[in-house]
Amino acid sequence: MSGLHDAATALLRRIDAERAHGATIAALGGGFGPIDREPGDPILATTLAGMALPNPIGLAAGFDKNASVAGAMLRAGFGFVECGTATPKAQSGNPKPRLFRLSDDRAVINRLGFNNRGQEAFATALARRPRAGIVGANIGANKESTDRIADYVIGLRRLWGLADYFTINISSPNTPGLRDLQGKGALEDLLGAVAEVRSRMPPPTGTPIFLKVAPDLAEGAIAGIVEAAVAFGLSGLIVSNTTVQRPATLRDPLKDEAGGLSGAPLMALSTRLLAEAHAVSAGRLALIGVGGVASGADAYAKIRAGARAVQLYSALVFEGPSLVGRIRRDLAAALRADGFASVSQAVGA
Repeated sequence: MSGLHDAATALLRRIDAERAHGATIAALGGGFGPIDREPGDPILATTLAGMALPNPIGLAAGFDKNASVAGAMLRAGFGFVECGTATPKAQSGNPKPRLFRLSDDRAVINRLGFNNRGQEAFATALARRPRAGIVGANIGANKESTDRIADYVIGLRRLWGLADYFTINISSPNTPGLRDLQGKGALEDLLGAVAEVRSRMPPPTGTPIFLKVAPDLAEGAIAGIVEAAVAFGLSGLIVSNTTVQRPATLRDPLKDEAGGLSGAPLMALSTRLLAEAHAVSAGRLALIGVGGVASGADAYAKIRAGARAVQLYSALVFEGPSLVGRIRRDLAAALRADGFASVSQAVGA
């Protein structure tokens, strides 16, 4: 069946990127998604901030913005799925066109702007999802919000108990001013508010909370972010979101479109930042590596740089759903070839 779904992926690449994504979500919601029937390889079983994962390959936020196909993506073979970004109020996002495939570079540029149905619809969808499997909720602030920190508090309160973990997304480049929350003062205000609301939530009080950071931080800035995350009791960081940089190696005619760049060109930049975060955190935070993962070798590189798990999205646009199984098989082979008995042994090795 994976070959059939990969062929469908190839056909979808012939139409507008956002329409193709909408068609994919509709098909998955209708039960037409791939089902992974390979037995889980025990070498890939791992834990992430206390959550047991069958494998460390996760689906990044952005694919399932409204938590409508989390179960389908878990059945496709992902070890965990992150839904969102969801904002308190529904919003349409930025004007179209706003999603572009850079086929020559195996990359994507998006300037979607947190388009989603809002957290009420998101909560309803999470409540209906299958309980088996780890599903995270990525939350953000509305573009027109006058108090963005309050938006994150609203999200935690409304969605608490419905997701297995939360991600505080302050690193999208497509909501003006959002990345300013990564600055020291604003970040401490935000994380203080997050810690306060978490302390007042009903069990499970240990629900992990991650912070998603940008790859375009000033040199050394990740150290301050790590220390703030530790001080306010966060579980970990997701490194990283899309970049506003445009590497000189880009060839595709669409390379100069505005927005965040993801896919293969982000691999080196995000992995360098991941390694820096790993060195600074010294085991105090669980790190998820994102950016450019398109193979088992890429996933292995992120893990060796310090990631306890990885996420991908853009590579699915070009490779189709069979990619997940290939990554798992190749990662397992790489671990065994280097003498590791588990993913956790290779973290930061």
